[in-house]
Amino acid sequence: MVAFRGPKVWLWRWRRNPLRRHSDRLESWVVLVTWALTLFGGVVTGMMAADSVESGLARQRAEWRPVDAVLTEDAPEPAGPKGGGAGKVWAKVRWTAPDGSAHEGRARVEAASPTGTPVAVWTDDEGLLVTKPASESQARLRAALVGGLAGVFVAAVPFVGGRVVRGRMERRRMDRWDEEWELIGPLWARKAL
Repeated sequence: MVAFRGPKVWLWRWRRNPLRRHSDRLESWVVLVTWALTLFGGVVTGMMAADSVESGLARQRAEWRPVDAVLTEDAPEPAGPKGGGAGKVWAKVRWTAPDGSAHEGRARVEAASPTGTPVAVWTDDEGLLVTKPASESQARLRAALVGGLAGVFVAAVPFVGGRVVRGRMERRRMDRWDEEWELIGPLWARKAL
């Protein structure tokens, strides 16, 4: 059951009024704390997540390097309707790490490339294969998306919690009104006769 609500009056919970109940005062604090936590928590979490993602991607751009590698086997033909040597496929490659050690692994290369074809691969500071790092614009976009989603999810927690608390408070208020009406209602019925 939902309580009747008249026209909106701003900040009515904070005004002095002899009819204001303790539950109204408590509800005003619940609303204030809920909105403060929702806004502050969402914004701060979103900014921290975006900064973390952007700095991580910047670190990858600084540490990861392109290295010349060589195919150690013929690259297969692409499967499917494309055919004709178009597209990229996985094949074994060999490269030398910055410390001079030889490494082998699988990388995406042009389809139907013969053994010995030079290809560019990306490695981390240990010489292990990694994907090409995100550009600055891609990093900003990823950071904005992750930050926005993190902020929304974190802001949803106090918002939903506040709605649940207010719903319970309203149900309790309506139950009290029903109890009071059960006491007062019969008295009014007698006076009407």
